[in-house]
Amino acid sequence: MVVAQCRTKIVATLGPSSSTHEVIRSLALAGADVFRFNFSHGTHDDHAARYRIVREVEQEIGRPLGVLADMQGPKLRVGRFADGKVLLETGRPFRLDLSETPGDASRVNLPHREIISVAKEGSVLLLDDGKLKLVIRKVGDDFLETEVLVGGPLSNHKGVNVPDLVLPIPALTTKDRDDLAFALEMGADFIALSFVQRPEDVLEARALVRGRAWLVSKLEKPQALDNLAAILDASDAVMVARGDLGVELPPEVVPLAQKRIIREARLLGKPVIVATQMLESMISAPTPTRAEASDVATAVFDGADAVMLSAESAAGQYPCEAVTIMNRILEQVESDEGWRMIMQASRLAPEHYIADAIAHAAQQVATTLAASAIVAYTHAGPTALRIARERPIARVLGLTPTIATARRLVLVWGVQSSPLLRLPTSRFGTRKPWCRRRWRRRSRVMSVRLATRSSSLPECRSGSADRPTRSALRKFLKPEVIPSPSGPG
Repeated sequence: MVVAQCRTKIVATLGPSSSTHEVIRSLALAGADVFRFNFSHGTHDDHAARYRIVREVEQEIGRPLGVLADMQGPKLRVGRFADGKVLLETGRPFRLDLSETPGDASRVNLPHREIISVAKEGSVLLLDDGKLKLVIRKVGDDFLETEVLVGGPLSNHKGVNVPDLVLPIPALTTKDRDDLAFALEMGADFIALSFVQRPEDVLEARALVRGRAWLVSKLEKPQALDNLAAILDASDAVMVARGDLGVELPPEVVPLAQKRIIREARLLGKPVIVATQMLESMISAPTPTRAEASDVATAVFDGADAVMLSAESAAGQYPCEAVTIMNRILEQVESDEGWRMIMQASRLAPEHYIADAIAHAAQQVATTLAASAIVAYTHAGPTALRIARERPIARVLGLTPTIATARRLVLVWGVQSSPLLRLPTSRFGTRKPWCRRRWRRRSRVMSVRLATRSSSLPECRSGSADRPTRSALRKFLKPEVIPSPSGPG
């Protein structure tokens, strides 16, 4: 039972509303390609149970499903108040210090010496997801004297954001390291790193992962945008985490940041996920707002590889409906001639490497010959990534001898991946009928009229195109029409 996929992929977060076999299967059939496990919530036992269900569903529906383990990352919070809550008044002084004494309307504990160590007069502190705004007036050895610029209620353990400062804290906490080891042992395909500020944060995690999963850097701090090129180079994929990014950046800047991240990630052939509040109203409503539908469509027009649901599918009342509607939005946009024109107009010049030139040529041949599919044989994924970077109109069938690569490729724009645990003979002529049969099983809405094949052996890791790659480009020599199956599957 294989359902035709949109070129733009869907990441659905699992949680209390989506923990059963029935719901997870429904999410996959509705169009979810990757399931996000949020390690800020739940126990290892909770995640292990959901992981087993995802793999059972994967077997049942007959297509690979990805699992993304999202690390919590460092959380900066104020301490507690004697009365549980205070009201900060605009224009009044307010002190944050290292004392663990419960706070009041004049001060509170800030259990993060790292902030005090790099704080500067004039820097801004944001509390409670940006609802309150303070400016630092004086920096002491163990305290910050601030003035309240935007006041309001403040309660125990609310979050602290410091948009002006690069904090000397590791991207992986002790909890993250434990969660990371568990996620890798469980079999996660992607590891998402929270609050990445610099490429060193990614390299620290890469030393622990050792190639067992793709690393997804969550871009949610202004400092990450300052180091975007280096972070992209160190990462396998990135996520536009608009929640915290929208707290630390002015709201009018976030859409431009989203477009910039997508553009630069695509230039390097790195998948990019657009996340946070895409269909937020569907947490409690069966249909989204028109603005939310436009938000999802905009991400598709921008060229994102994937769009993500968070609380909508994890804790909302309508998880399956949210995925279904998101998939309908993707289908509608991708069937629009304007979208096709944008994809064609936004194609990038190939990098100055043989492998990239071959991928560019494959896209051109497929377009000229009106091919239905580009068949990419790939071991670790770079061939499919390079072809996807070209945003071809033809579908991309990523054939790989490893199930791990097949699961990772489900995140990549336009790629329908399929594991070949036993590859057919290397003679391409004998592969053609096999590829046609495989393609018919993969998508019941496609007619294979002509296909282009691109292969590369040996392959280099995604993003390291400086190593020599031996590539070949062929097409099926004899155009012919293979009718689409009329039945399901």
